[in-house]
Amino acid sequence: MTKYESRWPIGTKERVWLGVLLYTGLRRGDAVRLGRQNVRDGVATIRTEKTGITVTIPILPGLDEILQAGPCADLAFIGGENHRPLAKESFGNLFRDACNAAGVAKSAHGVRKIGATRAANNGATVAELEAIFGWQGGGMASLYTRAADRARLAKGAMAKHAIH
Repeated sequence: MTKYESRWPIGTKERVWLGVLLYTGLRRGDAVRLGRQNVRDGVATIRTEKTGITVTIPILPGLDEILQAGPCADLAFIGGENHRPLAKESFGNLFRDACNAAGVAKSAHGVRKIGATRAANNGATVAELEAIFGWQGGGMASLYTRAADRARLAKGAMAKHAIH
């Protein structure tokens, strides 16, 4: 994240790309459709392409700062040259190119994983992860909460394990 953010500061379209992906948790196909028309009173609402689930995501201050600096496309936050909308495939390729230019071997989906990991590590529940990421059935969210819970539990258990 630090390398990407250093290479692409606030005020670049590449930083808008990262901001939308990281702060919303949306898949690239939904991220390229998200725009001001989806935001009311600081909350973005969008029906996801893959699952058809409507997600409601507060626009956090970090994302708001990035979006205010832009540049954003006319109908979507994420845009390419001349503020034109991007197809998800084009966006995926451009985002990977931006990552490579920053010396980071990641993709749009990798940012989604980072977001889910951060949320789980900060105590998000299965239900909360499902609400953010548009998942259902508990399976995907459980992958993230299990790892976070395991780390938290191990840390607490080591104090019990120590010999006094």
